[in-house]
Amino acid sequence: MDIDLPWCHLIGWSRPSVKLADVRMSRLAALTALLGLVACGTPEQQPPPAPAPATSTSAVPQWVVGAHPLPLRPDGYGRVEPTPAVLRDRSLPTRDLLPPPADGRYASTVAPVPADVLARSTWQPACPVKASDLRYLTMSFWGFDGRAHTGEMLVNASVAEDVTRVFGQLYAAKFPIEEMRVTAPAELDAPPTGDGNNTSAFVCRPVRGQQNWSAHAYGLAIDLNPFCNPYTKDDLVLPELASAYLDRSWRRPGMVEAGDATVRDFAAIGWSWGGAWHSPTDRMHFTATGG
Repeated sequence: MDIDLPWCHLIGWSRPSVKLADVRMSRLAALTALLGLVACGTPEQQPPPAPAPATSTSAVPQWVVGAHPLPLRPDGYGRVEPTPAVLRDRSLPTRDLLPPPADGRYASTVAPVPADVLARSTWQPACPVKASDLRYLTMSFWGFDGRAHTGEMLVNASVAEDVTRVFGQLYAAKFPIEEMRVTAPAELDAPPTGDGNNTSAFVCRPVRGQQNWSAHAYGLAIDLNPFCNPYTKDDLVLPELASAYLDRSWRRPGMVEAGDATVRDFAAIGWSWGGAWHSPTDRMHFTATGG
């Protein structure tokens, strides 16, 4: 058979024609072909390898809180809908607004409310408590992500030290809290999405469905993990997507139950639990006033 040598080796001499029977010429042709493969292209002349396709390392969020407005009921609340599968055993990560505790140990601060914090809160002159009677707390808490975080809260000055002590006990017990931040005014008028889980205290608003001020408007009540501990009255569930958490026999992180350590810790500072009420049953609610 004939062996075709690379074109760069044909310059200056003729192409040999070799018969299969000529062993010596076959060996020479094979050796020449091998040398041609090496000589025809140096490493610099070879095309670079194609780059590997880029891959994204960013995780897709399991659920974006506040992104799915609900149809409204006649009473102005959102329509109660089945709990999405991803929220039935809720374990969303916490987004840090403040630096987490550096050493992992519980830390808290109590201070007058800074002007910038007051400005982004729901406080206004018509509220039933003066701004000077509120305190700004920062407190460590454990997230559902198993990490330590720092939260913020506005409470009445008269209960500030007691509240930081209770949350220190929750931290020691590694009771998980998803979010702890000051409620913003826009949240009071935003379309309901039924998926919030912010632990908060002061919110300048009336009692649900009434005209008189809530204990929250005085900084004397705390809602703890609202989604995990929903409010119920007749056919209303708040948050509106939290119906899966009405099954209290299915014990999940962040839930509060009658007689548990969380209820006892609040009871030790004289606060009562709304989960013991009947119509409404307010499982998220702890109050210094009884209401």
